Amino acid sequence: MASRRWVPRIASLLSLLGCAALAGCAAGGVSGPVPATAASGVTADDELIADLNDHHRHHHQGGVTMFIALSLDSLGLPADEQAAVTRIQADLFTRMEPSRVAEQAVLTALADGVAAGAIDEARVAAAITELERASGQVHEATVDALNQLHGVLTPAERSALVDKVWAHWAVFQQANAEGDQAGKGSPTGQLNDLAVELGLSTDQVAKVSAGYHERMRAAPGAVDPADVDKHVKRLGEFRADAFDARGLSGGAAANARVAGRGATAMARFYEAASPVLTPEQRTKLAASLREHATHQDTVAVAAH
Repeated sequence: MASRRWVPRIASLLSLLGCAALAGCAAGGVSGPVPATAASGVTADDELIADLNDHHRHHHQGGVTMFIALSLDSLGLPADEQAAVTRIQADLFTRMEPSRVAEQAVLTALADGVAAGAIDEARVAAAITELERASGQVHEATVDALNQLHGVLTPAERSALVDKVWAHWAVFQQANAEGDQAGKGSPTGQLNDLAVELGLSTDQVAKVSAGYHERMRAAPGAVDPADVDKHVKRLGEFRADAFDARGLSGGAAANARVAGRGATAMARFYEAASPVLTPEQRTKLAASLREHATHQDTVAVAAH
């Protein structure tokens, strides 16, 4: 559970992350989860990377469209373009608001359950279904904004934006697949972060790991990259001089898949952790989840 200071700092990290720096991107796609350190040759601050991983573990609203909105902060645009892009970015966030509210319901349900020592799994499942539905509507709601964005950016800037979307997608996959490493030797990824943040014992770590894997086998929640990869590849059309977001088939399904599967993996993790924690640990974790629930990505607009 890294610090949520990432919001005003995300541009610093994403300015370093580009498609060519990420494993698999140079070949035109990401073939699976990539390590958090996959930005080979990049001397990014470890805390920045931890913050971005923490964000993508807990925030799945809007799917690929959110990756686009977040990537706009790191393009380094001249002042006249930046003003126009900031307005478009604000419009993107506004149109993703229903998915943000739905995501808040997921995080709040988890926080309430952790605090009580018993997560209401039916409530969480219903909230995830609504998040998936709301995120699936984002693509259609934002096609005009994406077309406006294409008209504002230069060819080089459009290409850089696509690269950064690939970078976000790669980090998202890593962040939401790290739980699969739990139990294989020393704790890694999210389990390691939870162990450090809450002071978990070795026995607690083993129990969380076992519980998580049991739940994932019963109801898989990891993000299957295949369909999303296809959509992000189609987003490469944004580089061309002629572009219409309405022609990006699969956008609704990709957004819904990213949101739904990411939130499901998150829920399975905390459902496994909650019964293992002490009352003091549950109080601390519930507070962290509530902090995530009240976070708004629109802060990134105001920060620039």
